[in-house]
Amino acid sequence: MKAMILAAGKGTRVRPLTYDLPKPMIPILGKPVMEYLVEHLVKYGILDIMVNVSYLHEKIEQYFGEGQRFGARIGYSFEGYLDDQGEVHPHPIGSAGGMKKIQEFGGFFDETTLVICGDALIDLDIQSALFEHRRKGALVSVITKEVAPDQVSSYGIVVADEEGRVQSFQEKPRQEDALSNLASTGIYIMEPEVLNLIPGNTVFDIGSDLFPLLVEKKVPFYAQKRFFNWIDIGNVTDFWSVLQSVLSGKVAQMYVPGTQIDDGLWVGLNTRIDREGTVIEGPVYIGAGTHVEAGSRIVGPTWIGHGSHICAGSEVVRSVLFEYTRTA
Repeated sequence: MKAMILAAGKGTRVRPLTYDLPKPMIPILGKPVMEYLVEHLVKYGILDIMVNVSYLHEKIEQYFGEGQRFGARIGYSFEGYLDDQGEVHPHPIGSAGGMKKIQEFGGFFDETTLVICGDALIDLDIQSALFEHRRKGALVSVITKEVAPDQVSSYGIVVADEEGRVQSFQEKPRQEDALSNLASTGIYIMEPEVLNLIPGNTVFDIGSDLFPLLVEKKVPFYAQKRFFNWIDIGNVTDFWSVLQSVLSGKVAQMYVPGTQIDDGLWVGLNTRIDREGTVIEGPVYIGAGTHVEAGSRIVGPTWIGHGSHICAGSEVVRSVLFEYTRTA
C-alpha cells in the first residue's frame, strides 16, 4: 500500500497562521501536523509517500526531505510553473488533478493507495479500513465519521445506502436539509484504476468533481463509518481548541514534551524561569531556551515556543506563542 498526502492548498481559513507556513506545517506540540501523519503511516508499514505541494512548498520539502529520518520514502509533486526568469509560481490543480499529474509523470499509483489531507490529526486503524475496502471490492472508499446533527453544516456530508454504497453528497447542508450525519474526513482508499477517470491537464477536485463522477458511473464506491480520533485543523478556532485539548491531556497518545517540573508545568532544555513574583497556572509548556523574567504571569492552557523571552510584568493568558517571541 502507498500513500498520498494532499498538501498544496493555501489554508486561507487558518490565517494568520498560514501567512508564513503551509497548512500541513502548523505545529501541534512543536511538531508539524503532517509529521504526525507520516509517523502514523510508517507505523502501518506504508513507506512510499507522495506529497503534492504548491503554496510555500519549500518549507515542507526542506523539513521532510526524502523521508529517511522518518523511516519513509517521500516524494513531491510541485503544482505550478517556472517563468522565463526562473521564478516559481504556485498553481494548485485540485486534489484529483494533482494525482493525475503524478500518475502521468511516473506511474506512482500502481497499487492500493491511501489518500489523506495533510491538515488533520488521526489515529485511524488503517489495516481494518483496508480490509473492509477489499472485502467489499471497492474501487474507492471514503472514510466517514458521524457528527452531531447541529454540526453537519460544517462538513461535506456523504449519503450512503444500507450497504455503505455512496449515493450522493451534500456540501455543508443546513441541519434541516441534511440527509445524513456522515462527514467525509478527507481520507480515501483508492485503486489505481480510478486514475483513468480523471482528465489530464485539468483542475479537478476529489470531493466536488471525482466523487460525483463515480456515483454517476455506478462504480464500486463505498463509505466506511469509522470510530477514531479525527482532529481537523479547519480554522484558527480549531487550532486553538486542539492545542487546549492536548495540553489538558484530553487527546489520547499525544503528550506534552519536555520535563514536568511542577503541577501542570512542562519545560524544554535550558529554560530559565525567574521565580520571584512569577505566577504560572498550568497547563503550560515553556520551550527550550526561553527566559521568563521575574514578575511574569502565565495562565494555561498556554504554549510558549522555544527561544522566547517573556519580559518582566508580562501576562500571557491562554495563548500560543510561536518560537522566538518576545513579549512587551
